Amino acid sequence: MDSLPDAIIQYILSHLSNARDVAACNCVSKRWRESLTYLRSLYFPRNSFDSRPGSYSSDTVVWKMLSATACLEELVVYSPFTSAGLASWLSLVHSSLKDLELRMDNVMDYQACLDSPSKLDCIAAAKKLKSLKLWGVLMANPPKWDVFENLLCLEIVGARLEDPALSAALGACPNLTNLVLLGCEGVRSVSIELPYLEHCKLDFYGSGNCSLSLTCPQIELLEVQGCSWIRVRETSCLRNLSIANNAGKHSTYDPGMLFSQLCRILIIGLLCDALGRVYMVDFGKLSALESLSMRGVQWCWDAISKMLEWSNEVKHLYMKVEFTGDLEALLPFPEVDFVEFFNSHPKLQKFDIHGAMFAALCQKNSLKNVEPGFVIPCLEEVVVQVRSPLNAEQKMNTLESLLKYGKNLKKMVIRILQMKSSHSSTDEFFDEICRLRFMNRKIVRIE
Repeated sequence: MDSLPDAIIQYILSHLSNARDVAACNCVSKRWRESLTYLRSLYFPRNSFDSRPGSYSSDTVVWKMLSATACLEELVVYSPFTSAGLASWLSLVHSSLKDLELRMDNVMDYQACLDSPSKLDCIAAAKKLKSLKLWGVLMANPPKWDVFENLLCLEIVGARLEDPALSAALGACPNLTNLVLLGCEGVRSVSIELPYLEHCKLDFYGSGNCSLSLTCPQIELLEVQGCSWIRVRETSCLRNLSIANNAGKHSTYDPGMLFSQLCRILIIGLLCDALGRVYMVDFGKLSALESLSMRGVQWCWDAISKMLEWSNEVKHLYMKVEFTGDLEALLPFPEVDFVEFFNSHPKLQKFDIHGAMFAALCQKNSLKNVEPGFVIPCLEEVVVQVRSPLNAEQKMNTLESLLKYGKNLKKMVIRILQMKSSHSSTDEFFDEICRLRFMNRKIVRIE
């Protein structure tokens, strides 16, 4: 590399990001050290200072590395730090910094929230941020932020929040297009009014009685977990919608991070959300909706029927709700007419059907209204979960009807789960499913 021009050296080294790699390159030569001035990104892993020699604190080491940069755009810090350290870092790089990701480590430390300035308050110095990601946050008081005019993406994972604090934080980010709140505890009522928001993922733990009001005319993707009352009035752009009332899993979670802080939140969430219910939904016409997912232990039937009515243009429908009923009563779904259901969803291409909804389509009278010429025009893939041999004849009739009337059906997956019974009906039912698979082996698969 000694024969390369300075510009090439600078370009190559500017793509380094791991702090350990940067520190090692800094010791190679004066030429390399000067080239590191043009770093665009710095990343400090959790163990960055586990074997640190010398007397400098971790805050000071980070400050020294940042002071050597001239145009840093991204800073990721998972190693421990103090509010004073964070303030000193941002005073160096605030003019160029666009992306900031911090492992706050104070989700259980209320005293740290009272420090002045707190870690959250210090972030206000980075006024040009486009992306802010925070892990393990205690937001008991509204952060002292001015308006982040350029901030487009806000992600908070593993947090304890108070309603006024969250409201103030969102109010300081009026131009967000992407909002992610995962594993958040303590929220009771959330109101989000962001005119440019397009993608929103919300996952709340707690009593399961959280209410959500969303006014975002540009919203395209919405995922909600842990809310019992949901109102989203402007839905003309909404294409992907997922609602669940049980503790869920998001691809954004990193199980190696925030383990000790999140354990308490996860345990509380699993215990409480297991009893969570969806009582009320208010979306209006979902004319642009292409994908709808409804999951959970219990939904009120009124909420289910409204969602199915509003989403008659949907192409992918995923339903895994175990019970309906109000308050403490866990009830099965009422009967759902097979023909009426598919006539109401003429564009349906993929149907994932589990639990109570499949049972509702398999009732005695569900197929009584089949008329000559009836077809399911667009259905291409069906995934069915079967857990009981009860009403075996009606279930087989429903599966056969999907094959008969789904003229474009290319794939049917039948998942048989926990069918534990010593009764002969279990074996007979399984034999019937195997027969169905043999007769339609190009389409049907058993898992």
